[in-house]
Amino acid sequence: MEASDDRSGLRARGEEAVGELAQALLENPLFNSALGHALGAGEAAASAQRSAMGALNLASASDIERLEQRLRSLSGRLEEIEDRLDEVADDLSSLDRRVGAAGGASTDQSERERSEPAA
Repeated sequence: MEASDDRSGLRARGEEAVGELAQALLENPLFNSALGHALGAGEAAASAQRSAMGALNLASASDIERLEQRLRSLSGRLEEIEDRLDEVADDLSSLDRRVGAAGGASTDQSERERSEPAA
């Protein structure tokens, strides 16, 4: 039990020391200035990279991601159109069979009427 208490106390003192260090750094104007410059430099580098890629006509990762999303959307829409065209083709085939069957029946009747002798 004593070892556990020692670890808990050590952990608490360590957390307290880290908290104090963080607070001291945040209050230090030199540290804040350096941090601000580092973050600004990172953004400036990212902006320069975007400009260079644009000048070279290269797509960024976000451009490719947007294009991929648009292609997926287009693919889904094309599949819907293909399905609908299949349905229309099936409907036309069914209609053609019905018209053919109805036309065949009337053709058979017409032939019988022509071949029967007149009374």
